[in-house]
This record gives sequence, C-alpha cells and structure tokens, in this order.
Amino acid sequence: MNDSQQQPIVRSSRRRRAPGLAVGLAAVTLAFVASLAVMALAAGGGAATVTSASSSTLGERIAVDARGRTLYALSPETAHRLLCKSSECLHFWPPLTVRSSKTKLDAGPGVRGRLGILRRSNGMLQVTLGGLPLYHYSGDHAVGEANGQGIHSFGGRWHVLPATSNASPSPTPTTPTTPSPGPGYGY
Repeated sequence: MNDSQQQPIVRSSRRRRAPGLAVGLAAVTLAFVASLAVMALAAGGGAATVTSASSSTLGERIAVDARGRTLYALSPETAHRLLCKSSECLHFWPPLTVRSSKTKLDAGPGVRGRLGILRRSNGMLQVTLGGLPLYHYSGDHAVGEANGQGIHSFGGRWHVLPATSNASPSPTPTTPTTPSPGPGYGY
C-alpha cells in the first residue's frame, strides 16, 4: 500500500462523556428535586406556629414566629383595614404567611389571643393574632432583634406584639433601638 491509498484518519470533534458523570448528574438532580418537594410539603402541610420569647431589649415576652423572629403589627391597622398594601411596604415589612387556608395555626407557650388567617387582595394568606395582621421587619437580621419597634411609616406606627396579645401594642422602649429610617419610610 502506498501513501496515496492510505485511509485518512478521521477524528471526531465530539468528546465522549464518562458514563458515570451522566448518572451522577441525574442522581444529584433527583436528590435536589426530592428535597424541594419535602420542603414544600413541610411548608404547606404542617402547622404555622406563633410562640413567645423574652426580649431583653423590651423587657417582656413578645410574639415570635416558629424560627424565633420578632413579629410586628402596624397601628392602627386591622384585618378589615389594611394600611400596608404597597409593594414597598411589603418589601420592608414582609407578612407572616401560610400557603393554605387549611393550615393549622398553633399558639405556642405564652401566646394569648386568637390566631387567624386573612386573605389579602393579592391572594396572599396572612396570619393574624388578636385580629392584627402579623409582619416581620426586613431590618431584623437575627433572632431576638426588634429593630422595627416604634418606626412611623406607611400610615401608622409599627410595634412588637406582646405574647399575651390583647391587640395592644408593646410600649416603645425608653432608649430607642430602632435604626434611622432609610429610603421608603414615611410614605
């Protein structure tokens, strides 16, 4: 065979994947999807708990969510007269919500007052305590913080709810612990 009769060598530009890599990626994807499904069932299925914790800043027991985050209400807002409706308000003051109106609501140790669910105009289901819609404050970054106490914005004054709620606000601390309002406050 001379040089003119040799078969050319053809190289493929596609690389072959190791068979184990595809199986590994599929397993990781399946595990991720399964964990999301478990989290969704836990969030939508179980109960929403409002419990109490001692606040060293305020010197009393206050209402907190199941993760220990401080809960607030806006005075004079009620379940029948919402003041925090704008996207800006809901950004700074995210509501305590549930996924289903059938979610069981549990008042943990120390919490007095009736828990309820309010359907907001956007379809969101918000938890109420003693008829007051419950919110978190975006300025609280850790368990035990109550940085939203006493802030005047969005048509009223924000206050921490005492755990023994009878729909009355917690007193404003004598030493202000709230940060100075940033953009978006006072509207």
